[in-house]
Amino acid sequence: MSANTISFMSANYVAREVGWAMHGWGHGDAATNDAFRPIDTFGERLDALLADVRALGFDAIDIWGGHLNPEWATDEHVAVARERLAAHNLRVASYQVYAGPAHAARACEITVALGTRVLSGFVPVADPAVGELLAQHDLVFGLENHPEPTPQVMLEKIGDDPRLGVCVDTGWFGTQGYDAPQAIEELRDRVVHVHLKDVLALGEPHETCRWGEGIVDIEGCVRALQRVGYEGAISVEHEPETFDPSEDVRAMRAELEEWLR
Repeated sequence: MSANTISFMSANYVAREVGWAMHGWGHGDAATNDAFRPIDTFGERLDALLADVRALGFDAIDIWGGHLNPEWATDEHVAVARERLAAHNLRVASYQVYAGPAHAARACEITVALGTRVLSGFVPVADPAVGELLAQHDLVFGLENHPEPTPQVMLEKIGDDPRLGVCVDTGWFGTQGYDAPQAIEELRDRVVHVHLKDVLALGEPHETCRWGEGIVDIEGCVRALQRVGYEGAISVEHEPETFDPSEDVRAMRAELEEWLR
């Protein structure tokens, strides 16, 4: 069996708080932050989400910033999150956030508290203070590709610091028209996390779909990860705007388990 952890990206539920009727990412992102920010109801909302993730067969999760944002997460939020994660026997594979300079330190603190070494998404990687923060907390950071068209652009952005790597989003390489398995081969040992995602078509809008229904060679991505010796977590990602992706995600997890045998 593979050593790779299979995790559930909690941003799969970006449209959940708007009743699966989302009008663009910002709509769902704002609604999720508004729903999870109040500490009085945070535990109840997180508990319901984690119960659903566990019911889909996952024992690991990627905590997205909409559900625990470094801009508003207090120590009490973090303590409740740790308690509920333990109650559901869910490990945290990564903490996925977009944190500017004012919140990078807090993002690192929360990553440690969640029990993972992988912070991913966006932080200002050109700022030397980021490398110092990662070293201080013994973390690695994966810069997620979105607008970047090629692996070379990603490598130029992260430079030579061994604590800076790439969180490969296979769907966004599809949107950009770049062969995702080839991107993995080119990034090789700089890959620190993976969002395994398919998209319907080249270019915008970035519409995710069940693996095999889009343009990304998902099994090819898995085989490329095996060829380069990647041993980290692989996140199952699918974030539709107009329906609950849970059953698709359940099937995708089972498919990935078969590929990794």
